[in-house]
Amino acid sequence: MKKLFYLLFCLVTFEVQAQQSSDTTKKNIPDTLKKDLFTAPDTVQHLHSKFASLIPPAALVGYGISSFYIKPLRGWDRYLYNQAAKHNIVTRSNLENYFQYAPVILTYGVNLVGVHGKNTFVDRTLIYTMSQGMMHIVLSTLKHSTHRLRPNQFNRLSFPSGHTSNAFLNAEFMSQELSGNSIIYSVIGYSFATTTGIFRIYHQDHWFSDVVAGAGFGILSTKGAYLLYPYIRNALFSDKKDKKNNGLPAELKKKKYSNSMLLPSYQDGALGLQFSMQL
Repeated sequence: MKKLFYLLFCLVTFEVQAQQSSDTTKKNIPDTLKKDLFTAPDTVQHLHSKFASLIPPAALVGYGISSFYIKPLRGWDRYLYNQAAKHNIVTRSNLENYFQYAPVILTYGVNLVGVHGKNTFVDRTLIYTMSQGMMHIVLSTLKHSTHRLRPNQFNRLSFPSGHTSNAFLNAEFMSQELSGNSIIYSVIGYSFATTTGIFRIYHQDHWFSDVVAGAGFGILSTKGAYLLYPYIRNALFSDKKDKKNNGLPAELKKKKYSNSMLLPSYQDGALGLQFSMQL
């Protein structure tokens, strides 16, 4: 059973390091610009970093899907199932029903006591809603199309694990919002998520590959929402700005728009940012 804990521990460590690497790209950005960067379209360098961070969760999803076609992976599922049944070390209570929500509750909770996240309350709530919507669409489709039987034979909605997906979605949400303050928030969030996945295996609700794929889908849903939201937000606000400025002379419109732009720059071999504030 040590192998199971080791694999899931590696998952936590890898994701935390990936998030820390992403945050490192923002260290040299002035504090006055950080708030705008989090809700504005990213620079090329930052986008490259974000897309690279999609590789680990995509690999987790790939592993889960491969278990339908690669027999050794299904054999590994059964081996871990037998080990979990033989060395059942967790409580019979389904604590994962609560653990899966711990990261998002903590994220909003620490904000109430003065620990600010990377986005405003409205922005992060909309991002969270987007991520939940994307996750539920994917999970509902896959559960009813794959028809995988659960280890406890309760039904054929085993793949992927919904509890694990939700837990890792919430963990990534906590990491995205609060890891800029301290990496410990990422560790806490992913610890709750990993525990949720372990409990789902021990309680015979899911196979290992269900849990791995669920983790991948949860992380991808949150990362996808953070990638898409700035463009959706800017598009909506741009429309409103267009309507407000319909009566202005052309030169004033141009000046107003140019004074609210964030653009990448390249000078002496280094990428940077140019930001102009509205007068």
